[in-house]
Amino acid sequence: MKFIVNSVFVISCALLFVACGTTKKKNQEENQAMEVKQKVDQVLVFTKTAGWRHKSIEKGVETLKELGAENSFQVFQTEDSLDFNSTNLNKYKLVVFLNTTLNILDEKQQGVFEKYIQSGGSFMGIHAACDTEYEWPWFGKLVGAYFNGHPNNPNVRDAVINVVDKKHPATMHLNDTWARTDEWYNYKEINPDIHVIMELDENSYEGGTNGDNHPIAWYHEFDGGRSFYTGGGHTKETFDEPDFRKHLVGGLLYCLRR
Repeated sequence: MKFIVNSVFVISCALLFVACGTTKKKNQEENQAMEVKQKVDQVLVFTKTAGWRHKSIEKGVETLKELGAENSFQVFQTEDSLDFNSTNLNKYKLVVFLNTTLNILDEKQQGVFEKYIQSGGSFMGIHAACDTEYEWPWFGKLVGAYFNGHPNNPNVRDAVINVVDKKHPATMHLNDTWARTDEWYNYKEINPDIHVIMELDENSYEGGTNGDNHPIAWYHEFDGGRSFYTGGGHTKETFDEPDFRKHLVGGLLYCLRR
């Protein structure tokens, strides 16, 4: 009887040891998973508009979320300018202005965003991001240029892009020229410090006003942070183009410092 009791005791202790080991391993795995999740880069996509609102905004947000899932970063979207406070912005490694228009931040929020960039944050502008905050000179330098009109009737048309820098991750997948359909912006107050990676060939369409050097995508280091801009993104169909999606990924990864 004593032998049986001792055996039961030993078996119980063994089972308890195994259970404890299993629980410990599970906790370690959960902690590791949590650490990995916490290390995933967070990206904020801002889509507030005070002027023209592009019908492609929702498609653009959907695309950026898909690209995030494919490239290990998380995308969150907002149209609330109150999210531009230091507590919130500090959670994000990159802020994307997706087809924003006109005045969308007040002076306090502008100051918070300036400090975010000065602390090493990154900015990415897509299409109408340059049609934003004309009375905020700092933003004009950050985005790299302001919108200065586009061809009309039709505003969406075919054009040829000259890829002038194929070393950047946003262009390395492209040929020397890229023919595509979009709404093509003209630009003013172009920051001389931007590094242009793609230019529009104004001989390939009507309505260009920038001449032989018509930038359409660029990047630069600015005021402590990074900035990338692409002029594409007017139509919903743009965000389904494989080459344009790769172009976006390259810009995103540059801003995320990967």
